[in-house]
Amino acid sequence: MNVLHDKDGDLSVLKKRTVAVIGYGSQGSAQAQCMRDSGVNVIIGSIKDASFDQAVADGFQVMPIAEASAQADVVHILLPDEFHGQVYKQDIEPNIKRGAALSCSHGFNIVYRQIEPPKHLDVIMVAPKSPATEERKAFLEGFGVPGLIAVKQDSSGEARDIAVSMAKAMGFTRAGCLECTFEQETYEDLFGEQTVLCGGTVDLMKAGFEVLTEAGYPPEMAYFECVHELKLIVDLIYEGGIKRMNEVISNTAEWGEYTTGPKIIGPEVKERMKEALKRIEDGTFAREWIAESSQGAPNLVAKREELGRHQIEIVGDQIRSMFERG
Repeated sequence: MNVLHDKDGDLSVLKKRTVAVIGYGSQGSAQAQCMRDSGVNVIIGSIKDASFDQAVADGFQVMPIAEASAQADVVHILLPDEFHGQVYKQDIEPNIKRGAALSCSHGFNIVYRQIEPPKHLDVIMVAPKSPATEERKAFLEGFGVPGLIAVKQDSSGEARDIAVSMAKAMGFTRAGCLECTFEQETYEDLFGEQTVLCGGTVDLMKAGFEVLTEAGYPPEMAYFECVHELKLIVDLIYEGGIKRMNEVISNTAEWGEYTTGPKIIGPEVKERMKEALKRIEDGTFAREWIAESSQGAPNLVAKREELGRHQIEIVGDQIRSMFERG
C-alpha cells in the first residue's frame, strides 16, 4: 500500500478553500480544531444542541447544516453513520456547491448507497485510525495518529490533493497515512469492530468472567483477571507487538498462550469470522443496521440496557470506584 507522509501533502490546497465540518461531536471537534490550528478556514454545520453551543464556545463560526453546506468548498460529514443519508438528502444535497468535495471519515454511507452523490462532486474520505481524544492529543504534542485516505469520485482533478491536504492538516501524515479504497476501509473497519475489537473482545471477556464466577470465584477477582488486565496486555502489544508482550509476561503465561489459546479460539471461530466478513461485503449487515436505525434502534437500546444489568458491569463500577483518586 502507498504510505503518505508530510512531504506528500500541500496545505495550500486547503487554504484556498472553506471546509464545513458537519457535526461537532468527538470526531467533529477534534478534526475541526486540528485543521483550524493548521491554518484552514473551518466552519461548523450543526443542529441546535449542546454540540452547537460547544463549537461556538470553541471559537468557530457555527450555523445550520444547510447554510454551512452552501458556503463550503469541502463538506466533511462527521455525524453518526445512521444520520448521514437523511441529513445529506435534507440539508446538504440541495445546497452543496457544484464542483465541491463531499468528504467523510467512514465509507459506510457511500459504499452502501445511502448517499449517491452527483457526478460533479469530488467524493473523498479522510479517516483517523484512532479515537478522537488520542487524535487531538497526538496533534497537540506535535505528532499525529495514522490515517487513511480514499477517493471515490474525482470530478475536479484535485480530489486526491484535497484528501492528502486534509490528512496533513490533521496530523495524519506525520504518523503515516495509507491510501486505500472506500470499500477496503468500510469492510475492514466493520469486520474489525464486529469480530475482534468490540464484538469478539467483549464476548470473550464476558465468557471468561462468567466461567470464573459460576465456578465460585469472587467476581472482583474475575473482573481483574478477565477485564482490567486486558488493557495492560494490549498496551504491551501496541508498543512492541505480540512478541514483545510475550517477553514481558511469565514463561508460564506464554506457554498457556500457545497451548490453550488455539483451543478457545479454534478453526470454528475463524469460519464464523469469514461468515461475518461475507455479511459485511454483500450488504446483509448494512441492511439490517439501516432497518434497525430507521425504527429508532429499539433492539440496540434493549441490548445496552441488558449489558448494564450484567454482573460484569456492576462489579466493574464497584472496582473502578475503589481506585478513584481522592
